[in-house]
Amino acid sequence: MGTSDNFYLKRRSVLARMMSNKDIPEKDLEIILAAGIRVPDHGALNPWKIKVIVGEKLKIVDEEIILSEFKKQNPDADQLQLETESRRLQRAGAVLAVISSPVEHPKIPEWEMRLSSGAVCMNLLSCAQSMGYAAQWLTEWYAYNEKMLEYLGGDLKKDQIAGFIYLGHKKEEPNERRRPDPQKIISYL
Repeated sequence: MGTSDNFYLKRRSVLARMMSNKDIPEKDLEIILAAGIRVPDHGALNPWKIKVIVGEKLKIVDEEIILSEFKKQNPDADQLQLETESRRLQRAGAVLAVISSPVEHPKIPEWEMRLSSGAVCMNLLSCAQSMGYAAQWLTEWYAYNEKMLEYLGGDLKKDQIAGFIYLGHKKEEPNERRRPDPQKIISYL
């Protein structure tokens, strides 16, 4: 088994709260983004968009969208909760918001377009991890928030946030977690 074969057998996410939020070099971000969009896409429809959130924008989105919306939904939140919500995106050096944006097509089902968006998320995650970065694919409550979708340029009538890919630097190697038992989920016809 070659080195590249081993990556997927050992691939692990680093929790956003466990990563360092130092900047991700632009050249590396460009590689991650280029790899991210090389996914199965029936009809080459590109039924997704990626919004890159870096630098000061991480703080702006945290304060103006996430914290603001959290306060509206949780008027009795305590100080610790408010502090947590005010720094969600700032846990990372970059956050890539993947928006599933299906298009009308007479032959290609919307479901395939949604799956393609998930493939973008997985490619972004795997590419970043293969380059040695800490990365985690998260949704969290704000992925389902209309104000967030609107802020990211999504169409409330058809778009959905497929995920936020948090990119940072490893503080330490992540622990292994329980994996599915292949005998319980894989069978041959």
